[in-house]
Amino acid sequence: MDPQRGPQGQAPRAWIARVVLWAIALPVLAFVATVPLAAGPQLVFSAVVFIAALFLRRNGSRLAVLAMMGLSLAMSTRYMWWRLTETMGWSSFVDLTLGLGLVLAEVYAYLILVLGYFQVAWPLNRKPLPLPADQSQWPTVDVFIPTYNEPLSVVRTTVLAATVLDWPADRLNIHVLDDGRREEFREFCEQVGVHYITRTNNNHAKAGNINAALKKTSGEFVAIFDCDHIPARSFLQVSMGWFLRDPKLAVVQTPHYFFSPDPFERNLGTFGKVPNEGKLFYGLLQDGNDVWDATFFCGSCAVIRREPLEQIGGVAVETVTEDAHTALRLHRNGYHSAYIPIPQAAGLATESLSAHVGQRIRWARGMAQIFRVDNPMFARGLRLVQRICYTNAMLHFFYGLPRIIFLTAPLAFLFFGAHVIHASALMIMAYALPHIAQSMVTNLRVQGRHRHLLWNEVYETTLAWYILRPTLMAVINPKLGKFNVTAKGGLVERAYFDAQIAKPYLALLALNLAGVAAGAIRLLTADGAGEVQTIWLNLGWTVYNMIILGATIATSSEQRQIRRAHRVPLQVPATLYLADGQALACTTKDFSTGGMAVCLAEPRPIQPGEPVEIELVLAGLRRRLPAEVRQDREALGISLEFRPMTLEQERWLVATTFARADLWVTLWDRHEPDTFRRSVVEVLQASTRGFQRLAAHVWNSSRQGYRSGRRAEDPT
Repeated sequence: MDPQRGPQGQAPRAWIARVVLWAIALPVLAFVATVPLAAGPQLVFSAVVFIAALFLRRNGSRLAVLAMMGLSLAMSTRYMWWRLTETMGWSSFVDLTLGLGLVLAEVYAYLILVLGYFQVAWPLNRKPLPLPADQSQWPTVDVFIPTYNEPLSVVRTTVLAATVLDWPADRLNIHVLDDGRREEFREFCEQVGVHYITRTNNNHAKAGNINAALKKTSGEFVAIFDCDHIPARSFLQVSMGWFLRDPKLAVVQTPHYFFSPDPFERNLGTFGKVPNEGKLFYGLLQDGNDVWDATFFCGSCAVIRREPLEQIGGVAVETVTEDAHTALRLHRNGYHSAYIPIPQAAGLATESLSAHVGQRIRWARGMAQIFRVDNPMFARGLRLVQRICYTNAMLHFFYGLPRIIFLTAPLAFLFFGAHVIHASALMIMAYALPHIAQSMVTNLRVQGRHRHLLWNEVYETTLAWYILRPTLMAVINPKLGKFNVTAKGGLVERAYFDAQIAKPYLALLALNLAGVAAGAIRLLTADGAGEVQTIWLNLGWTVYNMIILGATIATSSEQRQIRRAHRVPLQVPATLYLADGQALACTTKDFSTGGMAVCLAEPRPIQPGEPVEIELVLAGLRRRLPAEVRQDREALGISLEFRPMTLEQERWLVATTFARADLWVTLWDRHEPDTFRRSVVEVLQASTRGFQRLAAHVWNSSRQGYRSGRRAEDPT
């Protein structure tokens, strides 16, 4: 076992200490969870625990984090015990049916909370290991870049970046795996000096494509990149060291970083301000998995040892999430995995919400398929901790139904007077609020740099309706569904409201609005203080749901994205050469495949259209690239557009920009730690934008309908 893997490498004495600690902690937890208290004492007890958590939050040690998790689990377990033993209504069929649905959703959320805390209890934060000084000891590597229908403009940069990887040329082979069988790709591969591999069919999509290439190659290791994931020159040097330390290591995974905004970030205006949907997984969960030897292979930005991959029959083809399934099989066969939390590649995010939803549907269906056909809780060869990590990952994608239940549960009382929780509003507040508040303050401490509070509600609400059916059907019949390729490199040429994909959110919003109206009517006829309190409790819950739905609706309002080549921030010294030979010192501000912005050291007016050359430096070498001035934006700022380049010039551009070893690292962890106030303000702002855009869409649609009607009435 890897001695660097945290708790797994501890001495027997430490293992015994953990057993004793668990033997003490579990009975204490059971006692704390089951002692009945009235509302007043319960609130006092909860306040004491919450204050203790606030003090612990100031402590930077990992033990303080574990203590906060323990307090959170104590309050959540206490709430669930109270819910299951004292709040179920057995006298009414309606109350029992609706209440049972809600409590099952809460049990699911509680289980995800418990498993999630376990998964990230002690992130490993693995560092790269140096390679031997003698490069003859470095292994041979095949780089696979699978593609199907992506344009050459997307794949081109990835291939050029792969050709400048810092690895001995005689030990590196780059292969473009073209399942589209396109002549322009074959010609490009010949020009750039890489191998072109295709096959006569598209069986098993990406997994089949990789497996077919395995039979035509022979490198000791295989590095895999999605065709839009551009590797840094240092990728192999960062990721390969651990393979030489551990002969049983089969997979090394690195983060997926996206330099273009995903639909949430673009439509909500949060790019660079709020961590995106994937940041929690690659910034925390994978790091937490690593300590338990349960890192998932994610299909790209990873290296796999060929021998164990061939031993398990290649990349798994039975499910549409072939990457996670492959990792599961490697772990079942006794091989290890590792995660290095240093971004060494960057790619393009999905351009539209509909494409994003389609991608997540595939992920959800695939994880549900694995849960059905190769369930990690019963699969042979896994250790208990690995079973827990895999099970948590798969259960996560079943949130569709629980999320919809939470969005509609208060309507049962507001519409029908049904009590889904048989308790007074005061008792519900006394038990539910501490459970929620304690988990929030704990997750602020645990996840604050990787996901802001409440945004998980927005992400899951956006996808809940769409993943509900695929996950349930995959459990019933795992053979249903097919692999769908996520489109990349497209444009959103005009802003528009995607009413089609927003239909379920609009329906839920209408229901909640009707619920508010029903609640207002109930307030007028309420009989007694207890009923009034219950009405206000359910109204508050409904208003919260409407805020989340407002932010979700905002994601459906697609904002323009007309820049095909996305700009990436980069500040490095450069030299701008004018047509008359003058050299002007400058610093780059940002770049793309099509151009670059620079800041001159001294003010100098330059006319738009003037031909220039920009000199970029790499490892002491200097080369010039042809460009022309597009805009003299300010006293020192110049916008350049690249002119046609030779292949070697284009390769130099990629080597000095996209493939820089330090570029993605500097952009990766730039979000400040979250605060409760910041998250509330962010989501309220997003929700407000959602309602504004919905109102604008309704107004514009009604005007268009009115104009169409007038034209139909006018015979001329």
